[in-house]
Amino acid sequence: MRTLPVWPAVVCDLVCVLAFTLVGTANHGSAASPGHVALVGVPFLVGLAVGWLATRAWRAPAQVWPTGVAVWFATVALGLLLRPVFGGGFAVPFALVTAAFLGVTLLGWRALATLAARRRTA
Repeated sequence: MRTLPVWPAVVCDLVCVLAFTLVGTANHGSAASPGHVALVGVPFLVGLAVGWLATRAWRAPAQVWPTGVAVWFATVALGLLLRPVFGGGFAVPFALVTAAFLGVTLLGWRALATLAARRRTA
């Protein structure tokens, strides 16, 4: 069941990853450097893109399960794995915050979209 057109779903996911990147860099005092913001965000954007391709998320972009969970997992896992390639490090607290923030946002908008679609049809 497709509850949302593809492009708004892509934008929602991109906003989630960009918000994560901007909030994180701002909290660590490095948001003033666009290059640093890009280095932090790119691994997670790659993970997001791979998640979309692997799940064919365009077929049901607003589904929490399995689309949203798989996109979230790919974004977090690949983002954390690729971070060292882009000059970042790995710390367990960072991984937990990453998983939580992206879980709430990437799955949260999908849950809200699903709820709104159900209310429209009811």
